[in-house]
Amino acid sequence: MSKRLDTAAPSPLQDGFAWPAEWHGHRRTWMCWPARSECFGGPDGMLRAKQAYARVARAISAFEPVIVAARPADAAEAKLATGGKTEIVEMALDDSWARDFGPTFLTDPKGRLAGVQWIFNAWGQKYHPYTNDANFARRVLESSGAASYAAPIVCEGGALHGDGQGTLLTTEQCLLNRNRNPHLTQTDAEEVLKLFLGARKVIWLGADFSDDETDGHVDNIACFAAPGRVIVGIPAKTHPDYEPVKEVLGRLRTERDAGGREFEIVELPQPKKQRISWSKRLLPSSYVNFYLANGAVIMPAFDDRHDEDARKIIAHCFPGRDIMQIDALDIVQGGGGIHCITQQEPKV
Repeated sequence: MSKRLDTAAPSPLQDGFAWPAEWHGHRRTWMCWPARSECFGGPDGMLRAKQAYARVARAISAFEPVIVAARPADAAEAKLATGGKTEIVEMALDDSWARDFGPTFLTDPKGRLAGVQWIFNAWGQKYHPYTNDANFARRVLESSGAASYAAPIVCEGGALHGDGQGTLLTTEQCLLNRNRNPHLTQTDAEEVLKLFLGARKVIWLGADFSDDETDGHVDNIACFAAPGRVIVGIPAKTHPDYEPVKEVLGRLRTERDAGGREFEIVELPQPKKQRISWSKRLLPSSYVNFYLANGAVIMPAFDDRHDEDARKIIAHCFPGRDIMQIDALDIVQGGGGIHCITQQEPKV
């Protein structure tokens, strides 16, 4: 792969682009209106998901502009549900997870905007069709006037988290999964992440996580609160992710970031209740799956005794930001959370 990449078209790294941290100022947020009822267990679950998506969109709109992509037949419904507080853009969609099949936006010191279009295969061919979603990133970049770079690997935005200074978090379970990149080595993957996101250090957080819907997306496991500071969701000892998260903690304690710093680890207790989804799977509820809007944190609540403790910890991590906690159970029924349904477009 290295030789092929070296002779390919110019990469974002070569052109001076890099991936800014999520706390970098946003121009706006992109979302997608729910489109696949199969994800949510049928029409009733789909209706509840739409109501939850609308609550998130309205909350974010208090801090920055929100664009909601919706199928033409759903545009009026999306506009009504979001109370006219968002811009509705009609687009063909198959599903509704803007983080995963939307572009990963990049900036450069000259004030230019670009983005990465990952190869999208519906989380390892789990849903069909997905052609519209595979083309969503390109269409968003065109509408934003941003340069587009097509990455040569299958990836979703929720599989990656960055500190804006060259350090990335990901998991072997997702990026190296045979249902995505069967011939990709860890070295190959790191080379792509360096060329397309400006990564200087990639930290791998393991495998064997229970979330088989996304195959271990990192945005349910750990995220940066600041350079050198990582929030890790800590499940109960009875949770199947308890041992994999112990491995995450062990790796982070021995690793250093791209600047050579040790990590400060913030342990965030996960929901106490272990719920089963409509599909009879363990519900992947995670407080780590929050979204940073301009001046705010939009974070999940799960009708759980740990909701308030989680809110306090997140507030401590992001002083000066408004903390808005929104019931996310109906979103998580579809396999993702608040971070999964949002995608930030940075200011340049």
